[in-house]
Amino acid sequence: MDQDNLTAKQQDYAVFLPAISGFYATFIGKQRDPVNGPYVDPARFPQGEPNKLTDMEQLNWLNDQKALFPYRWSLYSGGHANLDLAKQDWSEDMVRNRDPNTLILGDSGGFQIAKGLWEGDWRAGSGCPRADAKRKAVLNWLDNISNYCMTLDIPTWVIHDKKASDACRIKTLQEAVDATKYNNEYFMAHRKGVQNGGTRILNVLQGDNHTSAEEWYQTMKHYCDPVLYPDTHFDGWAMGGQNMCDVHLVLKRLVALRYDNLLQEGVHDWMHFLGTSKLEWAVLLTVIQRAIRKYVNPAFTISFDCASPFLATANGQVYFENVFPNNDKWSYRMAPSADDKRYATDTRKWSSGVVTDGVYERWQESPVSDMLQMRDICYYKPGDLNKIGKEGQTSWDSFSYALLMSHNVYQHITAVQEANRRFDSGEHPAMMRYSGPGGEYFEHIVDGIFAAPDRATAEDIIEHYSAYWMEIVGTRGFKGKRALNSNTMFNALFEFEEPEVETEDLDQTRLDKLEEELS
Repeated sequence: MDQDNLTAKQQDYAVFLPAISGFYATFIGKQRDPVNGPYVDPARFPQGEPNKLTDMEQLNWLNDQKALFPYRWSLYSGGHANLDLAKQDWSEDMVRNRDPNTLILGDSGGFQIAKGLWEGDWRAGSGCPRADAKRKAVLNWLDNISNYCMTLDIPTWVIHDKKASDACRIKTLQEAVDATKYNNEYFMAHRKGVQNGGTRILNVLQGDNHTSAEEWYQTMKHYCDPVLYPDTHFDGWAMGGQNMCDVHLVLKRLVALRYDNLLQEGVHDWMHFLGTSKLEWAVLLTVIQRAIRKYVNPAFTISFDCASPFLATANGQVYFENVFPNNDKWSYRMAPSADDKRYATDTRKWSSGVVTDGVYERWQESPVSDMLQMRDICYYKPGDLNKIGKEGQTSWDSFSYALLMSHNVYQHITAVQEANRRFDSGEHPAMMRYSGPGGEYFEHIVDGIFAAPDRATAEDIIEHYSAYWMEIVGTRGFKGKRALNSNTMFNALFEFEEPEVETEDLDQTRLDKLEEELS
């Protein structure tokens, strides 16, 4: 089968990073195990003609030679990784033993701290042995696995969540700041260093409103200062909390970084936006990236991640099309998939079966779905026992989930790229144009901000369009005053506002359960 090389199609767009699920990585890595493999019997692979799966590596987009759709960028979290690199772990071999031309952004595990999954007293200088051991282990893992990584920050939403704050012992904003400073200084003192083959570290900016975000920035910015720390300074930025979802704050922060001399070429070349799933933001971030490259730093790259392709599948949702109506809402469309044991002997092509039977009104093909028959997903027949020796309600086995996750990843990447191509051809999502007097396009406003002769003028332009920033839907699906409250947004972490998505909120626990079943 011909490859659809998505790396080659990336152009100068902001870079989407699939947040690889440990569940998915297990299928790639364990298939390589020479002793206990194959993990999935090749007889279970889709056998459709003329296209069939012959090698699990075809589902590994980080494998440039064999993948159905090569794509060199991804995110992987130390929060669910095996941090012990001294032991072979085939379940993580997709990340550990990958093409050297790929790029992995390592998440540090701040979310796991906040949720109490990494137990311990994480307050600054607590001396907690469990926290100390985890801090050391995760830095070592990041230094040896990732090209870029996030600092070990304490998200500010922790202080508004009693269960979370009780778990990590952090109750106030100041304690979150102090704990993050402590972790930053540990990372700075003990990092391997880029010159020694270590990772590049992104300074995470938190804050749950404009005021706390500004306080956080003023406290943390010096860690990126090459004058203060010529050998150990951090290497870029990661936007968390309100910084990642409020375009007003994003533009203010970028102007501040520029005039604080913290967007230097060769020093601060990367900025990541955590957990950004809105399709329109793929274009919005490309516009910002291009403006920074034009006026400030020609090497500057913006990336963004989300786990939606994996979470959607765990919740039984599959992407069936992406839509780009000009001057309207752009979105991925997903809906519950076929799950019926009567399909277990059905050899119809998947795309034909799901449309003919009314599961989807239309189907947008991927290189993965192109090789699927109905029976490849709906694998269990009536009376079949699952791996724990019981007859379950679902017709899907674990490999069904993996196949559809791969399809969803492809659809998400191509949606992001297609959105940018359409934008470059002159099409716009509705939110990229101001509804007020003048009807200015977002890209023209942003160009004006960074073309401004000085900081004050740039900031004046930003404030002039305050009403427009309230119109722009944030990365969690809110706009206006709702978008200014990141506490609300955290509780809606994987909500989709698109009316086309006929589903309940994506539930993280369902993906967690799948991963537990494989362990």
